Amino acid sequence: MLQLIREQIETIKAKDPAAKGVLEIILCYPGFHAILLHRLGHVFYRAGWHTLARVISQFGRSLTGIEIHPGARIGRRFFIDHGMGIVIGETAEIGDDVLMYQAVTLGGTGKDTGKRHPTIGDNVVLGTGSAVLGNISIGDHVKIGAGSVVVRSVPDHSTVVGIPGRIVRGQTEYEPLEHGNLPDPEMAAIDRLAKRVAELEATIQALQNDKVAR
Repeated sequence: MLQLIREQIETIKAKDPAAKGVLEIILCYPGFHAILLHRLGHVFYRAGWHTLARVISQFGRSLTGIEIHPGARIGRRFFIDHGMGIVIGETAEIGDDVLMYQAVTLGGTGKDTGKRHPTIGDNVVLGTGSAVLGNISIGDHVKIGAGSVVVRSVPDHSTVVGIPGRIVRGQTEYEPLEHGNLPDPEMAAIDRLAKRVAELEATIQALQNDKVAR
């Protein structure tokens, strides 16, 4: 457990430039508290002490505003930045080195039983307010833009934006998620439509001018 605590502190120091020291992280980072409480609750959950595990989970929720079901499987160096409003379902699985911003949901799509929550790969970034729903797989090195709703599996090295989520960019190497510089598929479609309308209007005007000239 001490090794996990040290690793979590080092992860926060590496990924959050606002972190000024170890004491600040221990006292002031709700993501740090939520993850440690989840690790504890998960141990009891796997041992069959489900009610105790849920009590620990609910305590973590009331303390941090982050709701992680104790059945969820979370890999190493998981970093929650800010964290308020995060919900992670019972059968969700999260790989290593995942970065998650506030208000993210890893949820189900109904009353299905069994595996009903997403599987998240390694080195994934989940932007603010995004939702990944259902028994789908998100590949390694995927970036999900803020506010996106993903309901289909996503291959490795992709960037996803929109509602429903669309793959707008493939990556050949690691790129940071720039929230203010993501493609907008809807706006791009509107721009193409506006350009086409302008071209048709110009063609009609040219035909009218030619008719008048005759």
